[in-house]
Amino acid sequence: MATLKIGTLAERTGTNPPTIRYYEEIGLVQRAGRAAGGQRMYGEDDVKVLTFIRRCRDLGFSIDQVRSLVALAKDRNRSCMEARDLAQEHLEAVQAKLAELKALEQSIASFVTCCDQSCAGGPGPDCVILEELTRVSGSRRL
Repeated sequence: MATLKIGTLAERTGTNPPTIRYYEEIGLVQRAGRAAGGQRMYGEDDVKVLTFIRRCRDLGFSIDQVRSLVALAKDRNRSCMEARDLAQEHLEAVQAKLAELKALEQSIASFVTCCDQSCAGGPGPDCVILEELTRVSGSRRL
């Protein structure tokens, strides 16, 4: 029985009303029933589905991945190994991003070290650090 208004659903699931409406619009969640005054009304099943979606999003799954997981959760003919495979793919993407961020961290740390060694202070327009940031790749001066 649909008894929750969108604000209550949002509070109970840790989302916000615009996100709920967006998920309805893109078909990620079922369109809500309407009260006589046109207000959206939700039930306990909506709380469960929306909580599931929010937790997936908190873990960084894309909308398409969440859509796949929601469909999998509703289909008794599909194996839960599909969820494991999707999670494994997501994990590998996160690990690749972490490696990229580590390389970026090292690059910035190296730049800061070089800047510490080269900077003598003075006016901004004469700053060797700022000048270095305008150089074309491969022509590093610091």
